[in-house]
Amino acid sequence: MSATPAAAVASETVERVQQHRRYLMCRPDHFTVSYSINPWMEPSRPTDTDLALKQWQSLYDTYTELGHEIELIDPLEGLPDMVYTANGGFVIDGVAYGPKFRFRERAAEAPAFIEWFAANGFEVAEPIEVNEGEGDFLLVGNTILAGTGFRSTGDSHREVGEVFSREVVSLTLTDPRFYHLDTAIAVLDPVEGPGGVEKANIAYLPNAFDEQSQAILRERYPDAIRVSDADGSVFGLNSASDGKNVIISPRAVGFEAQLRERGYNPVMVDLSELLLGGGGIKCCTLELRGGAR
Repeated sequence: MSATPAAAVASETVERVQQHRRYLMCRPDHFTVSYSINPWMEPSRPTDTDLALKQWQSLYDTYTELGHEIELIDPLEGLPDMVYTANGGFVIDGVAYGPKFRFRERAAEAPAFIEWFAANGFEVAEPIEVNEGEGDFLLVGNTILAGTGFRSTGDSHREVGEVFSREVVSLTLTDPRFYHLDTAIAVLDPVEGPGGVEKANIAYLPNAFDEQSQAILRERYPDAIRVSDADGSVFGLNSASDGKNVIISPRAVGFEAQLRERGYNPVMVDLSELLLGGGGIKCCTLELRGGAR
């Protein structure tokens, strides 16, 4: 008798459980592309702020309809990338590790996010090392996956481990299209252990990483969903999951099918206008774990 494919087993035996989430978002009131700090940004290409607002609102409404809590940070004029709140920090158990942006165009965002955390009941850990928050730090179970290669430095991996006293696994990105870790890895299960899954899983784009990082991911996550370059290149992995519902780009059709095979419920939200700035669903979504309400 032939073995049953792992994906089929997963969809037959695992009941996906939705977890309540709390997110920080920022309205793209000042969204435009006036400079270029990643391959997606072309200042010569016109942007439509009204369309960006409409698409962002659709994401906001999707989260609230699913029962999740949304906090808002005020957008500041002259900082068009504040909409990408995932880069504004990394939060675990009410502690917010603040950002320190690589490019001067985004540097003024850091104090705005740090002030927001302090004013909203989070214990703030101010950074010394260059890091771009949850753009390059992803919590999978009790492990922090940490990206480097384009934005956050390797020294920030040590620093984030010291702040949170957790294992940090360093991964090196090599494709400039995927300049943040959250463009190449999606965390599918936000809760591991009691009330969640036995082992949190991920989806990832193998070709976004060097060979050593690919080997680490294969070893640690043998059941991970490996997406195609076609789905990765439309920011399919820049997604948010509550353990059951996975919010993804409608253009990531292969990834959608893979998620359904595993028993997840893909929910399509189009952020094509915000992709002109190099961001997608996850970029616009910072997970707030713990802290005052």
